[in-house]
Amino acid sequence: MSEPIRDWPELRAFALSLDLPKVEDAVSWGNPNLKAHGKLWCWWSPYIDAAIFKGSAEERDMLMAAAPETFVIHDHYVNTGLILVAGGKIERDWAEARLRRTWRALAPKKWLASHDATSR
Repeated sequence: MSEPIRDWPELRAFALSLDLPKVEDAVSWGNPNLKAHGKLWCWWSPYIDAAIFKGSAEERDMLMAAAPETFVIHDHYVNTGLILVAGGKIERDWAEARLRRTWRALAPKKWLASHDATSR
């Protein structure tokens, strides 16, 4: 089993290693992040030691109930669908699946269809 991702530099390097097109470094609200297709894709919370991934409140709540030491929350994110994963607890397989799924969800449908057709 590989070591979990511990911090933003590791998460950033891991996400970029997936070599997905249309991913770029960005800064939002003074904090570094990665955007996919011009939209926030993943970043590190400035409030607690945790990575932030897009998801839904229902999924976040289920994950938090199943593994509260891994999936955490901060008051700032309670009313969002964002999923926070504690630094040092981010499983690489989980992160890869989440990042790939979110990357596809953020892609414009027409662009994605063209990309899929040329990537086979």
